[in-house]
Amino acid sequence: FFAIQHEVFMEHLYEKLQVIESDRHPLSNMERLKAITGPLLSWYDDHARSLPWRDQPDPYRVWVSEIMLQQTRVEAVKPYFNRFMEVFPDVKALAEADEERLLKMWEGLGYYNRAKNLQKSAKVIVESYDGRLPGSYEELLKLPGIGSYTAGAIASIAFGVPVPAVDGNVLRVISRVLASEEDILKASVKKKTEDDLRKIMPHHRVSAFNQGLIEIGAIVCVPNGPPRCHLCPLASLCLTRRFKSWDSIPVKSPKKPRRIEKRTILLLETDKHQIAIEKRPDSGLLASLYQFPNLEGSFDEAQLWRLLTSRGAEIKSIESAGTARHIFSHVEWQMNGYRIFLKGDIPAPYLSADVSQLRTKYPLPNAFGAYIKLLSGES
Repeated sequence: FFAIQHEVFMEHLYEKLQVIESDRHPLSNMERLKAITGPLLSWYDDHARSLPWRDQPDPYRVWVSEIMLQQTRVEAVKPYFNRFMEVFPDVKALAEADEERLLKMWEGLGYYNRAKNLQKSAKVIVESYDGRLPGSYEELLKLPGIGSYTAGAIASIAFGVPVPAVDGNVLRVISRVLASEEDILKASVKKKTEDDLRKIMPHHRVSAFNQGLIEIGAIVCVPNGPPRCHLCPLASLCLTRRFKSWDSIPVKSPKKPRRIEKRTILLLETDKHQIAIEKRPDSGLLASLYQFPNLEGSFDEAQLWRLLTSRGAEIKSIESAGTARHIFSHVEWQMNGYRIFLKGDIPAPYLSADVSQLRTKYPLPNAFGAYIKLLSGES
């Protein structure tokens, strides 16, 4: 018993220690990476945030959380995750979900293909894996919507498989520790980082190792603004800190400028407060979601009156609904809205919905959030 206790004590003590580097004998990259393990694990033990998927890390919860966290902040995900778990508590419930119900539950998270791929994967898991996520990294990679990072995260966190989970946070931390000037947006750089971490990660604590790196990137070595080096357990090993070059590392190739699209939003409304909506195509941007009718380009009230009456609409009045802007990954919508009051019913081929149905039934993207608030009397 005492021997075991002594071994545990010594292991914890070693994790608290940091490697002191000699100027005459600097560490190699692999030695530097290996040296982060002890301080990283010790820091994670003391500073890991309590998160609903982290506190109960069963495979399904880990998987759903990782998909939600793609392109989305942790604090924004929490309420969506808890609500999602209540409605779809397991793989079977997700596989059998009505797609519109699923998209409505996802509303506000954006990148809706993530939700569709979740359901596609859930159906595969039910059919091929008896309703349980496979524990193999290679099998996880075969599922729709799961790449190397997500497969690594699920395999290591939920199943203890010694495989890295390299996302943008991890790439930023590692590139700064090594003062690497390689472009982290290149697939080859990510692959090399995965290979290097696989060699040095401690097999008995793969979950803590991966989550620790992600956590440091999320709350210490942050993406926007100066890193909080005074809080970082890797500070003594970090070459970027030593050279004071955090503003140039990590290196990222410049993104292509977003395409600007002008759109005119039509809020067609009847005396009975019914509003026109339509379903978007099953592929492309915002596939299968609902939207307010809209036109590409900019139109004024006179142009809209002529256009809509030529299509058979009976208009009582038109008033401005204000402007709004929404940024997607590769395109920006600059919108100008009009509230168009009709004499009769909602014309075909549009669907008719009231404000409560916009809130509870039909999945509408956040792009139209300002106009939903207007119709709800919130602005």
